[in-house]
Amino acid sequence: MTKPFVAVLMGSDSDFPVMQTTLDVLNSFDIQVEVKVTSAHRTPAATHAYVTDAEARGCRVFICAAGLAAHLAGAVAGITTRPVIGVPIDGGPLKGLDALLSTVQMPGGVPVATVAIGKAGAKNAAYLAAQMLAVGDDELAARVRAERQKNAEEVMAKDAALQAQLKK
Repeated sequence: MTKPFVAVLMGSDSDFPVMQTTLDVLNSFDIQVEVKVTSAHRTPAATHAYVTDAEARGCRVFICAAGLAAHLAGAVAGITTRPVIGVPIDGGPLKGLDALLSTVQMPGGVPVATVAIGKAGAKNAAYLAAQMLAVGDDELAARVRAERQKNAEEVMAKDAALQAQLKK
């Protein structure tokens, strides 16, 4: 049986610097990843073929990043019933607002979970994918909980340092 994986799709190779954050988080959880550049507009047949093939090979979640018209996540959601997470890329004259609106405005019945614009969204897409996979994987769920606890402890340590500094 094939190990479940997350497919990270980008509308352009220029999206990769933002999406590196996604890969870093998924790798930190030891989640298998495939990365593909494919365009909803320029390579629709190749996008369809990849999504269908990836689903058959064990893809459990698709993360789709695109800027400007940003139809990649919606196009993928129209092909599969697996969860799709859209990451609006912060490019172009509208700084990603157009991508956000294109990604989030899906018709009822064809959902795309949409995260924040840019690197914060790329990071959250990976955490959301990990949480989705963790529903059926207790070991991964424990790693996700431990990461969340570590983040909380880091915030509390920074607050303690600030409080100590303010008392001086």
